[in-house]
Amino acid sequence: MPAASDWITLAEAAAILRAANIHFQPATIGAWARTGKLQSIKLGGRRFVRRGEIRALVAAPRRVRASDLQPALFEDLAR
Repeated sequence: MPAASDWITLAEAAAILRAANIHFQPATIGAWARTGKLQSIKLGGRRFVRRGEIRALVAAPRRVRASDLQPALFEDLAR
């Protein structure tokens, strides 16, 4: 179970995204949470999402060379 500090409000989530120059309204983030695109909890009528999931939206995708995955995979193409 995530720590209590890992759960943030929708406004805090929007602020994290805004700091990365990604602009979404808290209502949009709430819609993602309601539809299951983000893990969320609802307490006292307020919805909270996981900080790590919001930060993952900002993180650049990792790039991996195909040759690092399976070196022999492209041997036939090199001929």
